[in-house]
Amino acid sequence: MSTAVVTVNRSLFPRLNLRQKTLLIIGFTSLLLLAIVVSSLFVDGDSLPTDFSSRNLAPSFEHPFGTDWMGRDMFTRTLEGLGLSIVIGAFASLISAVLTVILGLLSSAGKAADSFVSWLVDLSLSIPHLLLIILISIGLGGGAAGVITGVALTHWTSLTRVVRAEIKQLKAQEYIHISRNLGKSKWWIATKHILPHLIPQIILGTILLFPHAILHEASVTFLGFGLSPHEPAIGIILSESMRYLSAGYWWLAFFPGLSLLIVVLAFDMIGENLGKLMDPKNAHE
Repeated sequence: MSTAVVTVNRSLFPRLNLRQKTLLIIGFTSLLLLAIVVSSLFVDGDSLPTDFSSRNLAPSFEHPFGTDWMGRDMFTRTLEGLGLSIVIGAFASLISAVLTVILGLLSSAGKAADSFVSWLVDLSLSIPHLLLIILISIGLGGGAAGVITGVALTHWTSLTRVVRAEIKQLKAQEYIHISRNLGKSKWWIATKHILPHLIPQIILGTILLFPHAILHEASVTFLGFGLSPHEPAIGIILSESMRYLSAGYWWLAFFPGLSLLIVVLAFDMIGENLGKLMDPKNAHE
């Protein structure tokens, strides 16, 4: 009887292989991030009630993340801040990916174009990211547009270097030489032969840019050079909480900081597991 039960359980719940586990992790983390973004859309931070009789309350069932110095619910503020950070990271990463595609295709045009792209990468890497983001954000008047532009214009370099290395390998392939001998133009070769092979790298690289973009947005905002103080950003919440840590109100910084860390790790997990799926060695395990 017991043997039959075990056999039935194994048939109903087969052991997950590596590919299934990877897909499960990607699906779970993606749903978590999607739930944060969707939930933040239904939260109106401007209409959060202020109750000075309930200010600086410790975490409880009514207020899981406690309340701040104005009696506002910290869970609601943190949720809205995370949604804003993810949206900013998404826009910045997509713009960086577009820049990478443009520069990658340009580098395939010839030695002079490749040297120019290499010079741009080295020039951008010679300036600290955080300083360059601050300068660009200030130059554009701050706000979400300034932060997105600053992050986007400083995070294309790492992905561009990967794409350039991939392009050099592709240009050495035999079918590329055959296309050249048949009189195909450089643009035709770049769009028909090279670009399709770069799409997996670009998708994976764009996802891996998210954590960096989110952390740099929070860092710049924390220092006061990013989003407006009226925006419900995690960097602003952490910056404001610094005044109250010495008074023992640890939850004002702990829960927003921990939530930001979880979001960053979720993007890292998605990128890492997508890389496993794209690896031919692990694709069919």
